[in-house]
Amino acid sequence: MRSSALTVAQYLSELPVDRRPAIEAVRQIILENLPAGYEEVMNWGMITYQVPLETFSDTYNKKPLMYAALALQKNHMAVYLTGIYMDDEARRRFEEAYRATGKRYDVGKSCVRFRKLDDLPLPLIGESIAALDVEEFIERVTKAHSVRKSRRARSIS
Repeated sequence: MRSSALTVAQYLSELPVDRRPAIEAVRQIILENLPAGYEEVMNWGMITYQVPLETFSDTYNKKPLMYAALALQKNHMAVYLTGIYMDDEARRRFEEAYRATGKRYDVGKSCVRFRKLDDLPLPLIGESIAALDVEEFIERVTKAHSVRKSRRARSIS
């Protein structure tokens, strides 16, 4: 469910009462572990933790680089962890650590879905958020995009 809220406070105030505590708890874990340099804003209809354009503006879509996000969807809530999904080894380690908690592992392309707060291993989410400082995240994104560009150029020629 994409929100039209303009601020995080507005987004939180519009959440259903039964889901607000879970979103607020995950948000608190994210904020406690978010490396310096990222900003919390509303973007793409969800609470987004991103690299400000003032820090890095050379993006393919001219929008800030999303590091993580938090959103209420129709049938679940989701925390998006771009940093772990851009690296196969990081994704594998995350999956192993998640499964070791015994909690239900429900993931999408770049998100972890949960229906209630108890479904989510909060310490692991915090560790994942803390894992990449802004400079390393930018470096990985830049490297991934340059690899894609060179593959496209080879397939065209």
